[in-house]
Amino acid sequence: MNIINIIQEGVVKAVNTLYNEEIGTDKVTMSATRKEFTGDFTVVTFPFTKIARKKPDEIGEEMGKFLVDNIREVSGYNVIKGFLNLEIDDQFWKSFLEEVSAVENYGTQTSNGRKVMVEFSSPNTNKPLHLGHIRNILLGWSCSQILETAGYDVIKVQILNDRGVAVCKSMYAWKTFGNNETPESSGIKGDQLVGKYYVLFQQKLKEEYSAWQQTSEALEVYNSKKKEDQDQESFFKKYDKVYFNEYSVVGKAVKEMLIKWEDNDPEVRALWKQMNSWVYAGYEVTYKDLNVTFDKLYYESDTYLLGKDMIQKGLEAGILKEDGKRVLVDLEDVKLGVKTVIKSDGTSTYTSQDLGTAKLRYEDFGMEKVVYVVGDEQISHFKVLFEILKRLGEPYADGLYHLAYGMIDLPTGKMKSREGTIVDADDLVAEVIGEARNGSVERGDLDDLPVEKREDTYRKIGLAALKYFILKINPQKRMVFNPQESVDLQGDTGPYIQNAFVRIQSVLRKADHADTSGSVDYKKLESSERELIALLYKFPEIIQQAAEQYDPALVASFSFDLAKVFHRFYHDCKIITAETPAAKDFRLKLSTVVGQVIEKSMGLLGIEMPERM
Repeated sequence: MNIINIIQEGVVKAVNTLYNEEIGTDKVTMSATRKEFTGDFTVVTFPFTKIARKKPDEIGEEMGKFLVDNIREVSGYNVIKGFLNLEIDDQFWKSFLEEVSAVENYGTQTSNGRKVMVEFSSPNTNKPLHLGHIRNILLGWSCSQILETAGYDVIKVQILNDRGVAVCKSMYAWKTFGNNETPESSGIKGDQLVGKYYVLFQQKLKEEYSAWQQTSEALEVYNSKKKEDQDQESFFKKYDKVYFNEYSVVGKAVKEMLIKWEDNDPEVRALWKQMNSWVYAGYEVTYKDLNVTFDKLYYESDTYLLGKDMIQKGLEAGILKEDGKRVLVDLEDVKLGVKTVIKSDGTSTYTSQDLGTAKLRYEDFGMEKVVYVVGDEQISHFKVLFEILKRLGEPYADGLYHLAYGMIDLPTGKMKSREGTIVDADDLVAEVIGEARNGSVERGDLDDLPVEKREDTYRKIGLAALKYFILKINPQKRMVFNPQESVDLQGDTGPYIQNAFVRIQSVLRKADHADTSGSVDYKKLESSERELIALLYKFPEIIQQAAEQYDPALVASFSFDLAKVFHRFYHDCKIITAETPAAKDFRLKLSTVVGQVIEKSMGLLGIEMPERM
């Protein structure tokens, strides 16, 4: 029962009858009617002015009358300039509700036979997951659920960046200053313990760099490399990376450790395995708290050499070039510059690692699409990666997509992992659950529940607040997360939508009325009933759009609209004490379907529904 197709075919007939011209349905431009106007769907009449040789509003009047007279689903119309707003007959909406109420898992599309991989989270194993990772994880998980519901075969993966300079920084600091501290001896979660030593390394490096700036060597560097009248403070503020690579004692030690790792030095490898095992155990706790799982894990330590093999083939094909031990790719022709894929010391870059990972995953799964959920600071990296894979002739290269999302800040400002000012993911989860608990205790809503059920409800409300607040923002936008605002029961929040679901369940429990067959005798729809059913009708389209755009914010916005209209319907229309048995049955049936769709749409965001609030 596709009303869009019905209207489009009606417009085709109208053009043929009124203006003696044959057109296809693809020439009919339609959209949902804007909220400030009366109607359900709007047809744009401007494209028909040449055919009809009339003004757009004249065409709208003629076409509107034709559709009302000839298409039984169209009950009325109005014309605003070149826009024909059509009202759909109540019987169509009532029949649609009857149809949907009998459908199990409404909104889920049949399999399209297409396989897509979504890579998300993918942290460096030198620190715990933080607020930025949470946005990544929630986007990746939600996109996976949406794509699966849209009919795709989805594989959820992450690449654990378990080697490299950053990892060696934590290892060096623990080896030098750790005194054999372990998660067990310290009572610190494994990933947080390793992160502690990453921050410590950065502190030691900063102290070393500050001391070096007072030396004659630093003065010589400043005098030879400064730009015009650049002062020392601003010069050295931007020189820290060069210092680390060329002058730093601890920097040299870290790079030597990485080279030893690549040479399979037993002592370095043993330390690496031990510290990574602590991190993995910590990550598992966080993923479990967020209710997130993966189908397969990949490790950079297993894939970076595969990348080197691909680079060798690229050299043989003339796609890549050698400069000593350094390997380059010239992408000037596509305005991506000249990029290094193997460093001058022979060690791998992220690009070489990602080349190997891409090939391995295609061999494992043969997917036609891969969605990389990675922050927008890596846009250039992925453009280069995708271009190299195309030039290497990899069969999956045209199906690669970088879902670049904006950074996430707190009201207090930016986070800096090097300075230890990041917001730990575990702490944030605990904070939003605490906010949910405090609000509920203050209201006294759950005092009669057993402690275990109360805590589970706080968890669901808190996580709904966190997940919805992040996912309601378009991924490309930078955002500020405010834990206190997120748990508000009013406005555009997860708990507000949960409250609509809880209200529905309360109504259904009180009604205790399984048989709603009398709903077919209900006659005239109230405006909020029409609006609810029209929203339900859009649900499959919303899922499809969100899948195509990799944008959970579309589902979040739909969920909020549905909850908002239900709250208005609940206020305006009696349900259990409705004026007739038919009205009661109809409204109970409508409430049931709305509850099911809210639960499903929020489930696509990874959000669970509580029984009580």
